[in-house]
Amino acid sequence: MRRTTIVFAALLASAATASAQQAVAFRAADGGTIHADLYGAGERTVVLAPGGRFDKSSWKPQALALAGAGFRVVAIDFRASSESRAGRDSACQYDAGCLARDVLAAVRYLRESAAKTVAVVGASLGGGAAAQAAIDGPPDAINRLVLIAHMSIDAPDKLRVPALFIVARDDASGSGPRLPGIRAQYDKAAGPKELVVLEGAAHAQFIFDTPEGDRLLREIVRFVSLP
Repeated sequence: MRRTTIVFAALLASAATASAQQAVAFRAADGGTIHADLYGAGERTVVLAPGGRFDKSSWKPQALALAGAGFRVVAIDFRASSESRAGRDSACQYDAGCLARDVLAAVRYLRESAAKTVAVVGASLGGGAAAQAAIDGPPDAINRLVLIAHMSIDAPDKLRVPALFIVARDDASGSGPRLPGIRAQYDKAAGPKELVVLEGAAHAQFIFDTPEGDRLLREIVRFVSLP
């Protein structure tokens, strides 16, 4: 058994004893309320931003694994996605700049509660919001960024946060394969940066339910654990 497999097995075992989630809420800069689940404890922290078809609870297995690795983790609900699921339209739903406010509210919440480092992991729509938050937020507010098949942003050349881009090779939308667009965004990002291409056709968080799911989680934990 490879050492990485042993380490990952130990990580999953420690996740079983990690702190269960707590419901928390905090204010965004525009005065709105962000609802989130909080896991774990510590000064190293992670924000988890879901895709448009997911909510904060969808991150529970990954949040527990990160908590088991020593991180304090906040998994958020986007206000626009909550409105959409309730049958109400929101102009913010696919607006990365608008969605970024919710991510930045979570970053500020962690910074104000003694976080020394903040990484943001975003999937699909949440990835676009995470990337935009890294551009729009105060310098050094976000230390690391993981973008899982992220929604494209207008100015990836402004990304100067260490970033890990991840996508499944055959992931496709109605307009065609996503990999070329992800690679174009990666190429424009200022860096430092990494691009990981997984096998299969699953999109963003759906990768966790495939044979590549364990690798995806390992890559996330590895990257956010870097100094």
